Amino acid sequence: MIKKGLFRLGIFFLYLISLLPFWLLYLIADFLFVILYHLIGYRRKVVQENLRNAFPGKTEQERAHIEKEYYKYLADLIVETVKMISISEAEMKRRVVCTNPEIIQHYFSQGKSISAVAGHYCNWEWAGSEFSINNPLFIIYKPLNNELFDEFFKKVRGKFGGKPIAMKQTLRTMVAHKEELTVTVFAGDQTPVREESKYFIDFLNQPTAVFLGIEKIAKLIDSVVIFYDMRRVKRGHYQYTIVPLVENAKETAQYEITNAHVKYLETMINREPQFWLWSHRRWKFKPEDIH
Repeated sequence: MIKKGLFRLGIFFLYLISLLPFWLLYLIADFLFVILYHLIGYRRKVVQENLRNAFPGKTEQERAHIEKEYYKYLADLIVETVKMISISEAEMKRRVVCTNPEIIQHYFSQGKSISAVAGHYCNWEWAGSEFSINNPLFIIYKPLNNELFDEFFKKVRGKFGGKPIAMKQTLRTMVAHKEELTVTVFAGDQTPVREESKYFIDFLNQPTAVFLGIEKIAKLIDSVVIFYDMRRVKRGHYQYTIVPLVENAKETAQYEITNAHVKYLETMINREPQFWLWSHRRWKFKPEDIH
């Protein structure tokens, strides 16, 4: 009871922060950057190791620059996530712009549902929220260990109509809605658990276990597969382009869909590497670890 009370108090405090204007939130982000990067060095060893392995051809100075820019972006991402609690539809649509939204209706008119792939890149949460304003969207996510925080994030993600679906419920949900025209968004850079790490691909200069669920679901419902290509226009403003990868999932060879979305993500990261989630322990397993 006390735990829930403290949690609600904390959420109310975050709500009050979310009401602050963007210029003040970004001042907080500037201070947060100093804390994360200089004072506590939040996961800096993880970030440095990931950058070193991903970009062996870059100099130490180049990697150090990416690292510093990453922490600036991370601080912005934190305050932007808090802002999601109270941001309006109009403000979200002003700050996140899709360059080619007509593609969705193009495929819907053909009776095709869509499997969408995104990375933990730029502000993927904002992109999903903006997209869900005008489109039926299932958001596949990995539940948090803390049930209270998990419920909170589900409400935030579903604020504009998106329907968060826990990963373990994906298949059941897709079968139940098989006759409907929907868009289902997956995180393409999600790390599979050890027992599901059956396929490795060369990603950012190292063998990487990849999540095969996207390909399995896309083939099950014979969907179109698209990728969200995101860019940060300026601080607090993003745009994304819908990139078709596969139009008939059932007709693809094994791993074709997986290879396509992983390689597109790699291209996007190489373009502006500071906007990917480098503090995540992405490379937990190597091929020799799996028996």
